[in-house]
Amino acid sequence: MNLFHGTLSMRGAVRVFACLVVGAGLLAVGLGTAIAAEATGVKPSPALESPAGNDTAAGSPPSFLGDPLAPGKIKLIEDEIIAAVKGRGVADRFGRFIAYAGNRLDISAGRHTGSELAGNCRLKWYDYLLRHPLASIREAERFTRNLHLAVLDSNEGVAKVLTTAREKLDLPAREPRKYPTPASPQQALDILKQCLADAQMSYAAALAPLSKEEVRYLNTNLYPVLVSQNQVGHTLQDRGTGRRLCDLLELKMDRDRMLAAGEALAPLTDVRLLEQLKGLPDNGNVRVEGVTGTVVARIDTPAGAIIVGGKGSNTYQLDKMGDVAAVIDLGGNDAYIDGTVGLARPVLVVIDLGGNDVYKGARPGIQGGAILGVSMLLDLEGNDTYQAVDVAQGSCVGGIGILVDYAGDDRYLGLRRVQGQALGGVGILIDRAGKDDYHAAMWAQGMGNPLGFGLLDDIEGDDHYFSGGKWRDSYPETPGCEGWGQGVGAGLRQVADGGIGVILDGAGDDVYEFDYLAHGGGYWCGAGFARDFGGDDKRLITRKAYDGSARFEPKFQRFGCGWGCHYSVGYLFDDRGDDQYEGTIMGVGMAWDCAVGVLCDFAGNDRYEATGGLTQACGAQAGLGILYDYDGDDVYIGYGQGYVQPDGALGYHPPSTCGGNFGFMIDYGGKDKYGCGAKNNSFIQRSSPGGFLIDRPGREEDTKTVKKAPAVTPTGH
Repeated sequence: MNLFHGTLSMRGAVRVFACLVVGAGLLAVGLGTAIAAEATGVKPSPALESPAGNDTAAGSPPSFLGDPLAPGKIKLIEDEIIAAVKGRGVADRFGRFIAYAGNRLDISAGRHTGSELAGNCRLKWYDYLLRHPLASIREAERFTRNLHLAVLDSNEGVAKVLTTAREKLDLPAREPRKYPTPASPQQALDILKQCLADAQMSYAAALAPLSKEEVRYLNTNLYPVLVSQNQVGHTLQDRGTGRRLCDLLELKMDRDRMLAAGEALAPLTDVRLLEQLKGLPDNGNVRVEGVTGTVVARIDTPAGAIIVGGKGSNTYQLDKMGDVAAVIDLGGNDAYIDGTVGLARPVLVVIDLGGNDVYKGARPGIQGGAILGVSMLLDLEGNDTYQAVDVAQGSCVGGIGILVDYAGDDRYLGLRRVQGQALGGVGILIDRAGKDDYHAAMWAQGMGNPLGFGLLDDIEGDDHYFSGGKWRDSYPETPGCEGWGQGVGAGLRQVADGGIGVILDGAGDDVYEFDYLAHGGGYWCGAGFARDFGGDDKRLITRKAYDGSARFEPKFQRFGCGWGCHYSVGYLFDDRGDDQYEGTIMGVGMAWDCAVGVLCDFAGNDRYEATGGLTQACGAQAGLGILYDYDGDDVYIGYGQGYVQPDGALGYHPPSTCGGNFGFMIDYGGKDKYGCGAKNNSFIQRSSPGGFLIDRPGREEDTKTVKKAPAVTPTGH
């Protein structure tokens, strides 16, 4: 038979502290339930009630899983906060805070409210998280851990991630398509043919509800309006057209079927299938326009042609291969030029099985990127370079974009909407091994804009992430640059509510550089998540400009490291290592304007260097900021720990109704140094009844506490 034709045959136990109020656990359960029930009337999501046995995967490498006791440590936060507000007599204020957030969601739920705060593109899970600020921390920890566990599965991980994305994007559940494990190269090839056909059919069904004029409108406007016209991250130049585009994606395009098109390709990511494809014969010489080097086969299918390149070095001019739906390259140091995925070619799969490869292009929708299409790029081996501009490297605008790199030290360079970014769909970038470098300017590295689920997960290696350094920020009163990356879920002001953005890193000593509104944060009805499961990590303000030259703006960063801004939620978790956190103002466990911002570090001797105003467990304009550090000798530079905005400074919301602001600086164990002058083993009120600095000893330390210490008055605020 011709091989190219045929049929598809705690560390240690959780510490118990004598200094905790007797019965705090029972108090927390009772008060927490009462506050949540009375304020919102919403029951916890089923995910919160899942048994612990569902949170682990047999055989997963422990070094990539982080702290196994993280869920218990998160529970301590809930207990501590509820005992604190009860003990200080501000439980009623805290209850009003929760109720107020729910009320604001209720009155803004309509699509046309007469205000820029409206309910179009609003996701139910985001809504739940903001309504349940304490339970949301536990949910966020579980979500990031289970999502990473899914990615660790090299055979079905992408399918599992798409199932999670489907749930979070309010789409109906679907059973993932499964095939028998291929036992031959022919069987693997036949699976590829079927996957392409299924993806094409689902894609056509996704666009079927749209009129021809609406399809043309999307095709003409998606890229310029949602991408290329913009140099700030919080809104669009053309907000009216942007609103109509989002309406079409939400109300007319069949998002369920579009995601099904991506799910149809998920079986191709199974490493066992890729290993079988390596056995395709490397004999033959077929001429194919757009290819330099040896092509051993061209296979025509109803879904488009499949090109099989030989083991030598090839160059693929993918946009000159318009009838090609898939490329399989058997080896060699190859070059891939462009490869646009969109209305003209809605489905494209590129599979490279070996060699140090270069992917480059200037057009949008390449390298596992798509604009109104479905794109997948799989690179099995080698040290690879990905160079692009917009909508690339596992990103999408109105579609599905997936990039999986299985091995090697890789470099990713892009500008906007790259590296695990999604608007109106799902964008996934998974790098399974190696020391990797990610470089982008805006809307990147685990970014979810309206109706988007964006994920970047790097499993191991000492990695470097850079987001920013290109365009000046949109706050005229402070210097700095736009960042908008690294686990950010954000809406677009006066356009639509936000999506879900996630950045995860499994192991290694990593460096994260970022500018404004970046790293584990939410903006404008969005939800953002960042988690690093191991290593000594540095989270820094960008040192240079995007192009590598000297900074053109003074070193200054605003909203970073576990933050929420404008009706949003943001979470940052770090499981192990001695870590460093930088910032200037409004960050490091900070929330602004009816929002929640959380930073949790579960181990290590850590250093927090956010020195300006409203940093380190601060809430403002009806905000809840939490900074929680478990164990280690930690250093907190600056005076802001738990120093919330006083009620008299509230200008966005009435203090009597919103409950005010809350900030909880909680440190367990270690010999810590606080810039505000607080002592170890103390419980201090900071600036207002809602500001708390709580330092608890470790079990081996003296459990004698200071029940009431004088408030420390900061200077320079």
